[in-house]
Amino acid sequence: MTNGTKKAVFIGAAGEMCRVAIERFASAGGDWELVLTDIRPELLTPLADELPRGVATIRRLDLFDRDDLRDVIAGAALVVLGAGPYTRTSEPVIEACLEAGIPYLDFDDDVESTEHALSLDERAKAAGVPIHVGCGASPGMSNVLAVDAANDLDTVDRIDLCWLVGEERPDVGRAVLEHMLHISAGDCVTWENGRRVVHETFVETGRFPILAGEPHVLLYETAHPEPVTLPRRYPEAERIRCVGGLDPAPMNGLFRGMGVAVQQGRIAHKQAIDFIEDVATGGYGDLRGWRHAIGGMVDQVRRRESTVGVLGKYVAKSAARRLYPYKGGLLAIAYGTKDGKPARSSRRTALHPSSPLNNMGGVTGTACAAFAVLALEEAGQRSGSFAPEDWADPASFYRALERVGVPRHEIVEVV
Repeated sequence: MTNGTKKAVFIGAAGEMCRVAIERFASAGGDWELVLTDIRPELLTPLADELPRGVATIRRLDLFDRDDLRDVIAGAALVVLGAGPYTRTSEPVIEACLEAGIPYLDFDDDVESTEHALSLDERAKAAGVPIHVGCGASPGMSNVLAVDAANDLDTVDRIDLCWLVGEERPDVGRAVLEHMLHISAGDCVTWENGRRVVHETFVETGRFPILAGEPHVLLYETAHPEPVTLPRRYPEAERIRCVGGLDPAPMNGLFRGMGVAVQQGRIAHKQAIDFIEDVATGGYGDLRGWRHAIGGMVDQVRRRESTVGVLGKYVAKSAARRLYPYKGGLLAIAYGTKDGKPARSSRRTALHPSSPLNNMGGVTGTACAAFAVLALEEAGQRSGSFAPEDWADPASFYRALERVGVPRHEIVEVV
């Protein structure tokens, strides 16, 4: 490194969300050398060419190759892990950062790996470095929205964190599909009656005003890290839960049907992912996969979570390769008291057609870039393991979003 430049390493840079994070981070300015790494480095050339000349270098990296990983991150001011699923990828990268004394940041959305990262708090303090986990959309920006809303209240009794992902076919990464399958069946760690409990994911539902000017949307309680981390800040809360879903609605049934089939051993995990990836990227899938997927969508109708008309429209449009307009966003609602009276406060992402937050990759990558900017601005101020609500002040985070290119009026709405 020469002339005062600083080094930021992005691992998994070819992934759609990480690509956005890199582009947005670079737009914030500063004298940075960006080291873009991926196991498929040939995919990074177009991205590097879009950045200012001389800013980016490309490296091939297998993050499970310990020696290569240590060599790549040496001397970095920050390492950003964008390669999932985090249940497999975060541990080796965090270990390398702890050994080298280098700050770490990711957008991990899996409970197991989030809890592992937070369990390393004492080691991170001893190493004098911060481990920032869950710095994406949900978790990440959703946590900040929840804190912003809760700050309006005197006491906090309940928090609902909501996410909705709209139509993004065929540009959907395999890791994203694997995560969605993972959270659509099985255990869901949540906070209820003031304590940690386990529910069945994608069973409990509610309707929420996540889209401005539209009817409330049915969302499902889901296995996400927010109900695991936020009770540390709000231990007196009776309930903290994360609910989410997909638009169009039958996609929820598709994933639920496939997830239950995997859980019950009726289809192998890899076969389920292969089927979903084929369908999501323009293929037709196979008969065995459709049997489980259709079963999940029919069960939706039986539970009155959807209708025959909605399901028929989805099947017809999918067969004709016609896509739905994008509908998605984040919403956080805090319930409690203000001046001794029951009160609630909400924050919602503002949906604008041209907004960089107007798709899953955009909101996740842009939020990650803002968290990275904020983490570097506050370098040296803390060490340990942190979820977003532990360190990212809402006002500071919103300013960081502006720095990475989000107009102020497109960041957040007070509902």
